[in-house]
Amino acid sequence: MNIVLWIAQGLLALGFLYSGWMKAVRYEKGAAAWGWVKEVPKSLVVSIGVMELLGALGLLLPEGTGIAPIWTPIAAIALAAVVLFGALFHIFRQEYREIGINVLFLALAVFVAVGRF
Repeated sequence: MNIVLWIAQGLLALGFLYSGWMKAVRYEKGAAAWGWVKEVPKSLVVSIGVMELLGALGLLLPEGTGIAPIWTPIAAIALAAVVLFGALFHIFRQEYREIGINVLFLALAVFVAVGRF
């Protein structure tokens, strides 16, 4: 089970590192890739990106180093909340095509949170 949790954490971390990087550091490229970015305040998009980057680190570092491993499931819950709000945002905007990845990441984040608690 530990190996499966690490695989899920790695997949989540990679996804959130990419997404967070595009939102926080490569904003213009993110705006070109995702239409919704142009219609949301830049400060909100960058803030979400920073949260995703920190969450990705929180998925790996505490459990990997053994220093305060309780933060790994907490990071997973926080990222699940980010993804849930993202899915609700896309539903509100009727962007149903965008919801699939949100559902997948939500399921993985909940799996990691439950598995690590």
